[in-house]
Amino acid sequence: MTPPPDRLPADLVLEGGGVKGIALVGAAVELLRRYRFERVAGSSAGAVLAAFLATGLDAEGVLERASRLEYDRVPDAWAPVPVVAPAVGLLTRSGLHPGRYVTEWVRRELADLGVHTFGDLRRDDPGDDPALAPWQRYRLVVTATDVTRGRLLRLPWDYRDYGLDPDAQPVADAVRASLAIPYFFSPQTLRDPRTGRRSTLVDGGVLSNFPVETFDRTDAAAPRWPTFGVGVGDTLSDEDVSVFPWRRLPGPLRLLDSLVATTVSARDRAYLARPCVRRRAVSVDTSGTGLTEFDVGPAERARLVASGTTAAREFLAGWDWAAYLRECRGVGIG
Repeated sequence: MTPPPDRLPADLVLEGGGVKGIALVGAAVELLRRYRFERVAGSSAGAVLAAFLATGLDAEGVLERASRLEYDRVPDAWAPVPVVAPAVGLLTRSGLHPGRYVTEWVRRELADLGVHTFGDLRRDDPGDDPALAPWQRYRLVVTATDVTRGRLLRLPWDYRDYGLDPDAQPVADAVRASLAIPYFFSPQTLRDPRTGRRSTLVDGGVLSNFPVETFDRTDAAAPRWPTFGVGVGDTLSDEDVSVFPWRRLPGPLRLLDSLVATTVSARDRAYLARPCVRRRAVSVDTSGTGLTEFDVGPAERARLVASGTTAAREFLAGWDWAAYLRECRGVGIG
């Protein structure tokens, strides 16, 4: 599957959505047939795919890497004691699962591609927004939520606020922090070496699950290429959303479960209802698949990938860059 030599540049932002994120692969592969991604941002499951796309993988490479993840191993165990170990983990470490498997899988696969720290994903382009600081010039941005300081983190951009060198931070650690669905995976810790203060990090989707504006220019210049977003959580409809794997929960836990799942899955609908935001966003129908149903079989995974492919294909059929610039940015071409 050799990419055409005349692919156009674009930036890409990927929404989080747990298992629903499988659909992102189909959409990204379809977009890669026409575009090459200069910068990629992602939250939660979107952060995983974003990390691989930021290495420059083509469509074939994306499919190959994605096929290596064993989804049924993602909800790993604190100890080989069914039911008891997750419950103890939830009570003592604030998470049903440690998330070791997916973290080490991401670390191993990225290392195979020559990427270890964010320094390996540096990007210096003189045509970029001049307001971008040196610590913001990377091919990858992942979001996480610092619940200790009550703020959204855009990593590696915000590592400096914690006294850390962005170039030296492992990409896999940032992705793991973005993946920390509250109560499902244990939260991560970020320590400021200057003060010793520790912050607790959870899923980036808690505060910003679909930050389409991440790469938008802040100066008066017109964008050089489009930023596309791919979302997988737009079709909550009347489905029950859930983080905990148990279907029957006591009233207070059921309410907590619904609150967490809604926070992680639901978009900022007011923002995404804006016409010019929706015009650059691919919305994939992932209804019927739960946020944490990691035991999905091959048929369901194939359905999700196909849904992403179809959504991206339909989006591209109606995409008009010149019209977007004219109507949403007030810029004429030619």
